[in-house]
Amino acid sequence: MRKTTILFILVDVLAIICFVLFYGPYAEFRNVLVNTAMITKSHQYIAYTFYSEKTVKEILDLNNFIPVSEDIKLDDIVIDTGEKDTYDNEYDEAILKRENGNQDYKYLKVKVGKYNAHLVAIYHPEDVKLISSKTFNTGSGQETILKMCARYGGRVCINAGGFKDPDGWGSDIPLGYVIKDGEIAFSENNSKQNIIGLTEDNKLLLTYATGEEAIEMGMRDGIQFGPFLIVNGETIKYKSSVGGYDRAARVAIAQRKDGVILFLATEGTHGSGPTMKEVVDTLVLYGAYNAANLDGGTSSQMVVDGKLVNNPKNVFGQSISNGRRVVTGFGLIPSND
Repeated sequence: MRKTTILFILVDVLAIICFVLFYGPYAEFRNVLVNTAMITKSHQYIAYTFYSEKTVKEILDLNNFIPVSEDIKLDDIVIDTGEKDTYDNEYDEAILKRENGNQDYKYLKVKVGKYNAHLVAIYHPEDVKLISSKTFNTGSGQETILKMCARYGGRVCINAGGFKDPDGWGSDIPLGYVIKDGEIAFSENNSKQNIIGLTEDNKLLLTYATGEEAIEMGMRDGIQFGPFLIVNGETIKYKSSVGGYDRAARVAIAQRKDGVILFLATEGTHGSGPTMKEVVDTLVLYGAYNAANLDGGTSSQMVVDGKLVNNPKNVFGQSISNGRRVVTGFGLIPSND
């Protein structure tokens, strides 16, 4: 009888704890649970099991953002990436002051919110190029960024665009446009989309256009993804003051007004990692004038001189050895000249 009483007490305590977590003052717990559940169609029932459709919608609305509406002004970018004698602030110095004579890039360990992150300043924007898997839509086209970067002879590489993932195991079918060397390497249709890439003048172009229109604007290498985080120094705005509760590992590309390209990759998992706002705030500190979000989550990868420097994790928080297989990325690929 005594054991039964203890069991009932434990069940009651557990029920109370669950009730407080799901319906009490712990807003972040609710938001993480809902956003994590809503990532895939197969797990959305979890959110609706505990919360009404209205509550789920309100939580998802926290992540809604107001995009930057103005067109990018590439003339604002004046490429002058040489080392300076004076700096505007400590973040400017961190970017521009060379380390060990390395004139190609500088690798920094930084914090984005409370999460560890990896930031690389690239001094030769002309050497930032699209990298991609050997083939698209063949069933065997995916590669990790580690392998892709090595095949291209890259010094620093990050993953870039998304890919179709109908069963959770990924595929080698890119999501949307892939532009390589001024030509469309892959496309699903001819609709206008957010396209991120480098122009022939080595400037980061963020444009809502068709692939053909992006190429007419001068894009040499690019992919379809988003959202755009900073345009002409104007940052994305969130409808919620908290800047979104949707936390995950993040990857971003940016360019300063002096032409220095920034690669950023953060640690984290689905439901655990920096918000977009925290990413934007960090990029602004380091002088980003234009910036865009790239494919994050389990795909997040940064390779520096043959080493995967971040710790990619799956949705269960388990490390992915050598990183997930993806289909596109951006890399610092030094020319042979």
